[in-house]
Amino acid sequence: MSSSLTGISSMATRALLAELAAAWAQRGGGVSFESVGGVDAAKRVAAGEAFDVVVLASDAIDKLVEAGHALPGSRVDVVRSGVAVAVREGAPRPDIASEAAVRQAVLAARSIGYSTGPSGTALIKLFERWGIAEAVKARLVQARPGVPVASLVASGEAELGVQQLSELLNVPGIEILGPLPEAIQIETIFAAAVCRSSTQVDAARALLAFLAAPETAATKRRHGMEPA
Repeated sequence: MSSSLTGISSMATRALLAELAAAWAQRGGGVSFESVGGVDAAKRVAAGEAFDVVVLASDAIDKLVEAGHALPGSRVDVVRSGVAVAVREGAPRPDIASEAAVRQAVLAARSIGYSTGPSGTALIKLFERWGIAEAVKARLVQARPGVPVASLVASGEAELGVQQLSELLNVPGIEILGPLPEAIQIETIFAAAVCRSSTQVDAARALLAFLAAPETAATKRRHGMEPA
């Protein structure tokens, strides 16, 4: 089995993929993942950069397949990832138990950190649905590509941070209030596909089968995600 597979992913799955790569190595395989902003990752795959596999939000994977940058029929769904809310360690903890409470917390926050990824896009749409987009526009702090919202919260740049739970876990200097309520939960499916540039397609397909295997469920849950 190849020991030289390369992959690229968005930041949301960075820690998970590192652990799964280690488990894959114990099986005699090998893969190294580079994690960057999701938009940048998709651009690099589309540009033909030499990767064997790509792990991104499912809609981004579908676009890469449709454009011929990833192999048709190679997509596998890996995890479902929900969004949570965080504040700086020691800061007041606003109520987020209901949709109304979250709306009030957002309106009360001096600054709100959000991501460039799919959760950030969905959050802005939620603000628009609530009719508060203009009211909070000047207080929004969008994390730069590849920069976790948690770092904005820890530094005090954002009073309230909203991002994938997986990216908030185990970050020093913040406190996670909990997931968004079910009524407004933002869920992203992260999927994987074999890149058109891969010269090790069989090995790449074997890796993707492992990433989606039931035996990886406990690892995914430890990283704040659910099996897809």
